[in-house]
Amino acid sequence: MAYPMQLGFQDATSPIMEELLHFHDHTLMIVFLISSLVLYIISLMLTTKLTHTSTMNAQEVETIWTILPAIILILIALPSLRILYMMDEINNPSLTVKTMGHQWYWSYEYTDYEDLSFDSYMIPTSELKPGELRLLEVDNRVVLPMEMTIRMLVSSEDVLHSWAVPSLGLKTDAIPGRLNQTTLMSSRPGLYYGQCSEICGSNHSFMPIVLELVPLKYFEKWSASML
Repeated sequence: MAYPMQLGFQDATSPIMEELLHFHDHTLMIVFLISSLVLYIISLMLTTKLTHTSTMNAQEVETIWTILPAIILILIALPSLRILYMMDEINNPSLTVKTMGHQWYWSYEYTDYEDLSFDSYMIPTSELKPGELRLLEVDNRVVLPMEMTIRMLVSSEDVLHSWAVPSLGLKTDAIPGRLNQTTLMSSRPGLYYGQCSEICGSNHSFMPIVLELVPLKYFEKWSASML
């Protein structure tokens, strides 16, 4: 959960989000090094007499400033492609949940169960209980088992939506007539909040997502009580 004035990402809960945070830090260090070098060179050019102007015509300098950026791009591209393929890979999911975007709420269907489906609406501010979060709490949370691979099928029935949970590294577009899929796996239990990340209309900001990740035995009790 994000806190006020937070500058960085939310704490990672899934292995994919941990990889994304590592890649972010890796790339940010490269950007800092390049920026520092460029600022240093600019400051030298502004404060130093150019006594060696012939250096700018040297073949060695041109070779360096051609090869060095190529190496930097490779150092960024390789881990980026690795994470991209990891995010797209789905290996024998233990559970499949279909989520549909509506104007303006989400509906969920546990496809491995016969009659387990519900709508998830935001709780109005006037009905919130002490400790609940404004504009983020819902009447029906999505309860899922932790430490298990779960496949999410995402689509929409009216306009474009986007199903996003930052702490799990998830953001999948919900497109009418198209079925997108993503996977999630939580390494620890807890409540994880998200929102629709697509500008889908006047109530776009009132489509919260709440995932409740629990141990498997609690999930089995919850699913039995819902049937």
